[in-house]
Amino acid sequence: MHDELPPLVSVDDVRALAEGAHAGQVDKIGVAYFAHVQAVAAGLAPFDDTLVMAGLLHDVVEDTDWTVERLLAAGVPSPVVTIVETVTNQEGVRYKDKIRRITRDPLATLVKIADNAHNSRADRAAQLPAAKRDRLAAKYRGARAELWPSASRGDVEAIVRIVNAALLTELDEHLADTSSATRDPSAENSRRR
Repeated sequence: MHDELPPLVSVDDVRALAEGAHAGQVDKIGVAYFAHVQAVAAGLAPFDDTLVMAGLLHDVVEDTDWTVERLLAAGVPSPVVTIVETVTNQEGVRYKDKIRRITRDPLATLVKIADNAHNSRADRAAQLPAAKRDRLAAKYRGARAELWPSASRGDVEAIVRIVNAALLTELDEHLADTSSATRDPSAENSRRR
């Protein structure tokens, strides 16, 4: 049945697949789910088509009836499917462990950074009940503490600037904390008089 699908080779083809797969779905705040995957893909636009496609498809295996095998049979490039599979939740795997797994793949890390940035937007969070908003904010902040050090500052900044510029301040603070934590204390003390 799935063999009759034409091969997908372009971002537009993958966008159409993602839009169809997520048709009728809404996110936690009642917005069409496809808007989320478009935002994630937009954050990956400074990179290459592989990452844009992975951004468009990052939740398709997790949240629709599409499988890894079906994506491959539909002609989605194997590197894209590998990234999608890496960022997909696995039954019985804790979120923290999922994030650590993702950080071992540099491309999946970038996709998850874009996903996290969009999920962390204040305008989206403001529409959630306070308890859920606080729980998710802590979860996403913890994930950023793992994800950001796994990518270059320039890559993180490029994504965040597009998807959620409000996180740029947190990025600067994170880098300052990381920088001071890795300094040689004896060198630091020798500079103080």
